[in-house]
Amino acid sequence: MEPSARVVLEPPQASSPPAENGLRRSMGARHLVMIAMGGVIGSGLFLSSGYTISQAGPLGAVIAYLIGSFVVYLVMTCLGELAIAYPVSGAFHIYAARSIGPATGFATAWLYWLCWAVAIGSEFTASGLLMRRWFPDIDVWVWCIIFAALLFGLNAISSKFFGESEFWFAIIKVAAIIALIVLGGAALFGFHPLASGGDHPFLFENFATSGGLFPNGFTGVLVTALAVFYAFSGSELIGVAAGETSDPATNIPKAMRSTVIRLLIFFVGAIAVIAATVPFEQTGLDESPFVTVFSSIGIPYAADIMNFVIITALLSAGNSGLFSCARMLYSLADEGHAPRKLKKLTRRGIPLVALSVSMLGGLASLISSVVAPETVYLVLVSVSGFAVVGVWMSITASHFFHRRAFVRNGGNVAELPYRAPFFPLVPILAFSLCLISLIGIAFDPNQIAALYFGIPFVGACYAFFYFKYGRKARTSEKA
Repeated sequence: MEPSARVVLEPPQASSPPAENGLRRSMGARHLVMIAMGGVIGSGLFLSSGYTISQAGPLGAVIAYLIGSFVVYLVMTCLGELAIAYPVSGAFHIYAARSIGPATGFATAWLYWLCWAVAIGSEFTASGLLMRRWFPDIDVWVWCIIFAALLFGLNAISSKFFGESEFWFAIIKVAAIIALIVLGGAALFGFHPLASGGDHPFLFENFATSGGLFPNGFTGVLVTALAVFYAFSGSELIGVAAGETSDPATNIPKAMRSTVIRLLIFFVGAIAVIAATVPFEQTGLDESPFVTVFSSIGIPYAADIMNFVIITALLSAGNSGLFSCARMLYSLADEGHAPRKLKKLTRRGIPLVALSVSMLGGLASLISSVVAPETVYLVLVSVSGFAVVGVWMSITASHFFHRRAFVRNGGNVAELPYRAPFFPLVPILAFSLCLISLIGIAFDPNQIAALYFGIPFVGACYAFFYFKYGRKARTSEKA
């Protein structure tokens, strides 16, 4: 889609602009890194990685996560340039609205809001179910209310307090992954003194399965790669927090590079250790592969430790998701595309009304998961999965049009504080890989519902925008 001819993009300023409309620039690079890590590292790694290995095989799973890491790198390079050019809250909406068109920005914002609103509800539910291990007599909904109140409080105090809480949430998860890589890796070299006995695999002998390196064929790798894309969702939260980041020109590129490197090490490293330790025929969804690995090398109370870590992972992802939801609604209101009340800020610069509406959206998806698990919740989850890749496509397309307009308007690329390399190859390649993943969904019966509900949802967003705001909105976009 071509951007509107009326959009004028000025060269980004070297200095950091003031926070918009009262939002506080109180987060540094370490907060951004942990917010992104907190959004990414969740049940997709701790619970679902076993399923990935069972479908793709040991080597295939490692390859799938390498592909996912590469796509994340491409998207993040585009995101870095955009986040510095537009260091505002709810950035994805702004990127698309100013670089492509207001209707695309509107659709992108609602896609991303719905993605995280659904995730919040599902994470509350999963956390409540896990708590039953220790408190079997307490209903799941009680824990859901407790966790909802906790995350709402962490987000309602201040953005810096949110960043601090997410930093420590993420530390717990990262520590568990490092422990898996170090202890599991040592066991693969023959050092496992706590193990009670039995044969432990040596190095990568498990990679040579009875069905060869790719027991389900290379098709299993391709199908798994689609799910891996979703597992990496959350890395783009750096862009959402750009409007509340001090010195964006310095902190955003630094956080982006750190995030990509750490995700590559943690995800690929953890998957490699798990795949080398647990025979792929024994992996699945019935037990966290982290529990399996820690138990095999004799770590005491492995199940209880990992139960705590997984609950922390879920709450951390919900914490980041609630932050993202509130900023998206604030951004829509700031652009005049949502009720003005959503723009109201507290004295500490928190969009409390938008935060409250987002929490209600999360609780609504939680209720639907209980009342209508095979109807309403299926629709929401399908749109959520579709939204992740859709937003990445929006980011890469926005970067392509932004850079082209920037040069056309006389900007000097060499003077940019950060610029994505190999333009236009990077945004085109990233967009193409994301598009291929969406097309590939049509060949996976377990994921095709995302297309059935995702495409009509995007169409409805465009239709509503044009019906509500009309073509006049094109002239109101600010450079």
